[in-house]
Amino acid sequence: MMFAFLLAAAQVAAAPATPAAAPATGIDGLPIGALPPQALPARGCAAYLFSTGTTRVLAAMATADPATLRIMIDGRTLDLARTGATGTAPLGFNAENVYRGGDVVATVQMTIELRQNLTAGAAVPSATLRLDREGSDTLVVPLAGLVGCAG
Repeated sequence: MMFAFLLAAAQVAAAPATPAAAPATGIDGLPIGALPPQALPARGCAAYLFSTGTTRVLAAMATADPATLRIMIDGRTLDLARTGATGTAPLGFNAENVYRGGDVVATVQMTIELRQNLTAGAAVPSATLRLDREGSDTLVVPLAGLVGCAG
């Protein structure tokens, strides 16, 4: 319950100062779009990652079980399966997680900090999403957020 409150607070804090949504072309003109609010999974943990540029919106959600990444590219919501990971795995997420689906390869690197003031979750003070697509330039987006875990 406490995490739901913290996530709601983070979404409000991450919202842009003006009521305008992210541009139709994506977050700050990138092909990555804003996700609508996402629920906490029924089991395991989820990392809610927000863009840290001019426009602050939910840019990606990774779940630990099943290990997937949800992003929006060119207006389409994609759920990519994790195909590789390296580093330690606090709360089910490694330091580097690789997800694939079709011609999309997304690599998420994140720092997870367990904090006493967060229950059933952790902070993600810094993260990056690297997006590789056939026929497109590689894109790297800085992110930050929270991890929430089902009770």
